[in-house]
Amino acid sequence: MPLSRLHSPDITAEVVARGIVAEISGTTIWRWLSEDAIQPWRQRSWIFPRDPDFETKAGRVLDLYAGHWEGKTLGKRDYVISADEKTSIQARIRRHPTLGPASTRPMRVEHEYERGGALAYLASWDVHRAKVFGRCEPTTGIAPFARLVDQVMTTEPYASARRVFWVVDNGSSHRGQRAVERIQQRWPNTQLVQLPIHASWLNQVEIYFSIVQRKVLTPNDFTDLADVEARLVAFERRYEQTAAPFEWRFTRSDLTKLLQRLADKPDCQAAA
Repeated sequence: MPLSRLHSPDITAEVVARGIVAEISGTTIWRWLSEDAIQPWRQRSWIFPRDPDFETKAGRVLDLYAGHWEGKTLGKRDYVISADEKTSIQARIRRHPTLGPASTRPMRVEHEYERGGALAYLASWDVHRAKVFGRCEPTTGIAPFARLVDQVMTTEPYASARRVFWVVDNGSSHRGQRAVERIQQRWPNTQLVQLPIHASWLNQVEIYFSIVQRKVLTPNDFTDLADVEARLVAFERRYEQTAAPFEWRFTRSDLTKLLQRLADKPDCQAAA
């Protein structure tokens, strides 16, 4: 069938057409699928790790989350920062004002809008102190990321810290040895810790970005880019009032078990 996914009506029509049953309702099909926990209308994407040093690179980050570095416990003057960029945040100017929810009626958001431009939101998350630093920039890049680092490193306790570990992914703003040297030259007490390719799911700031997406940017309804920036900055301060470190439970041991399970799969071996 020329279908990428199957829904109950598709299955109902097909089983009747093939003569598997003479007659059946879509409700029955739905009930059977629900009972058997088969949901052909849903999908999940996946990708096998392809960095040969995936476990080593990812393991260092998991150790930092657990309060360790190279086999030693982090000290009181050591800090772990998770940082990244959220790109292309649009200011969608709705043709008509959004109507708040009322009795028996959900919020109503006008479908048509004018584009008011887009900006990038750069943020860092102190893994153990639940502290947020954020800034808006016209775009991402080496210079905007450097300004985020400066924003953090010029404040206490980071300015006088013994070590500040910056966990980042492989974005172009902070990729490779040059990025490590560039940041450390400006701030000698920093150490850039780069995740392996396709491992943004191990970057804790992504959890914060998901909260921002749900609580600040959805639905996207702003008057202009200044409105976007003001709301993002205001949310940082509001969030910090009740924020606590994320309960990170994925450990180095879990990582080893996961990679071993993948290595045991024939498909994974073929992909490698």
